[in-house]
Amino acid sequence: MKIGFDGKRAANNLTGLGNYSRSLIEALARQFPQNEYFVYTPKVKTGQQIDGFLADENIKLKLPKNGTFLWRSLNILKDLVNDEIQIYHGLSHEIPFAIEHTRIKSVVTMHDLIFLRFPKYYKLIDRKLYEWKSKSACKRADKIIAISEKTKADIIEFYGINPDKIEVIYQSCDDIFKKPYDESTLKRVSLKNKLPEKFILSVGTIEERKNLLLTIQALNNVSEDYKLVVIGKKTAYFQTIEREIKKLGLTSRVIFLQNIPFTDLPGIYQLATLFVYPSFYEGFGIPIIEALYSGLPTIAATGSCLEEAGGPKSIYVPPTDVNALSAAINQVIESSSQQQLMKRKGLEFVQKFNSPLVTEQLINCYKSVLT
Repeated sequence: MKIGFDGKRAANNLTGLGNYSRSLIEALARQFPQNEYFVYTPKVKTGQQIDGFLADENIKLKLPKNGTFLWRSLNILKDLVNDEIQIYHGLSHEIPFAIEHTRIKSVVTMHDLIFLRFPKYYKLIDRKLYEWKSKSACKRADKIIAISEKTKADIIEFYGINPDKIEVIYQSCDDIFKKPYDESTLKRVSLKNKLPEKFILSVGTIEERKNLLLTIQALNNVSEDYKLVVIGKKTAYFQTIEREIKKLGLTSRVIFLQNIPFTDLPGIYQLATLFVYPSFYEGFGIPIIEALYSGLPTIAATGSCLEEAGGPKSIYVPPTDVNALSAAINQVIESSSQQQLMKRKGLEFVQKFNSPLVTEQLINCYKSVLT
């Protein structure tokens, strides 16, 4: 098969959807090398993760030949036809307009419809644009991949799509999180990033939806032996977080890390005592998968899909209940036996998201679209 991908995220984003796109394409190229994989992007950002990804001999970078104007939305079709692409996979909510009028089959991945479920987190113009593109893609694509059952339910509810058109294929995380670091590497990561001896970890963009405020408030009721390490891009919401930290007198207990090398991140997960992710709403929750692969007990929020990602032995609390979160944190950090149980069961559960299984589901999806 000749498979084309919307590679904008893969070639330009160092986190989130960039990691998802690269991991997916790399796993396909490694597991099914008989196919050809074309990555279409209007530009490429330099970075270790991206450079390594594009160096794969079975992954072909395709840039615009006649300018970038409307290329991803429309003009890309000429290149897809010339390259004899059989399937085009829009990895993030959109596919080219009029692709349905070509011989090229199309698949679109829908990560979430948070912009419809929680519109207050988005500017009106952004929300309308996301809705227009994603609804159009869902209507026109030959197949929709939802990254969780929750996302599938949202697509059916908001867009009225036939459930038979939607296939749930979970995400995995980068393979770098799946192997324990040796002691010398962990020590280097700890010293380099000035990590405390005991800490709770939070990973994700510092924005209102991710609900870091609840974790800060819960920390106030947790033993002072534990600090909170936060990794994530700051937004305007960070000012709210700063005010709460000062109000509660937690300045010395909250550490913000930015621009962390990707290769250090698994070590930071492995050095933590506990991972906390009380997001109000997610399409899936890749940081939870990273934590479970790292052998890290996890506490997340109820109300979206996080139970799908975290499994039955992680702990879930309402995203507005600070007392429930602090109680759950104390329950875990005070019991080594519970920590060991959560580590073992979490690692067993997360194998359902292992790359070979997810990749095989994906290639079977492509084949079904072509038949």
